Amino acid sequence: MGGLAAGAAVMGCSGETDSGGAISAEASMTAASSGSGTTPLAPLGVQLYTLRSEMEGRVEQTLERVAAIGYQEVEFVRSQYFGHSPTEIREMLARTGLRSPASHITPSFETDAWARILDDANEVGHEYVVVASIPLEMRASLDDWRRTAELMTSAGERARAAGLRYAYHNHDFEFVEMDGRVAFDVFCEESDPELVQIELDLFWIIHGGGDPVAFFDRWPGRVPLVHVKDRTAAGEMVDVGAG
Repeated sequence: MGGLAAGAAVMGCSGETDSGGAISAEASMTAASSGSGTTPLAPLGVQLYTLRSEMEGRVEQTLERVAAIGYQEVEFVRSQYFGHSPTEIREMLARTGLRSPASHITPSFETDAWARILDDANEVGHEYVVVASIPLEMRASLDDWRRTAELMTSAGERARAAGLRYAYHNHDFEFVEMDGRVAFDVFCEESDPELVQIELDLFWIIHGGGDPVAFFDRWPGRVPLVHVKDRTAAGEMVDVGAG
């Protein structure tokens, strides 16, 4: 995985499905480090959206199991603290010996709501707030992508002022062509790389017809986080190690 900074966090997960499910540390380790000429990515973590069924009513117990498997980091979804306050989540992480360098968030550009998101992230101890996805009205045309880039650059500036980093997590729709341009190329060109970084989802970029290695080469230093999933030859998302 050339182009990734040393120490980049890898969120190994079995997939963004409705079922959740347990994850094998061995499978994720293999996915990150196997293959000739690749660079192992560490530390490895789990995106807790994958374990949302297990987390319901059993947050600390699930974190304990994740730590016992051997993971060092977890990525939360801000809307899924499961009734716990940011302070309680921070204390659970401390007791289980886990870190949570990043949290997925919904796009928010209203001043008070954005301030609350940043305050919560700092309280938990996140370093990155990552936009999980965007609605159709923010991506229906290239002009929409340009406006989204402008909004996110402004949000990234406020995140930096709060001591945090701002990033965007892709799916496959970013790689469609519009008026002869790949939409994500326009977004990356129009947003400030110092203020809007990318959490590259390796499954979704390939599913959308993109090339992750070419992306790393084009945007060196802009991808501090990646999502690792496994994929069958037919394009189906499966548990890491099963593709």
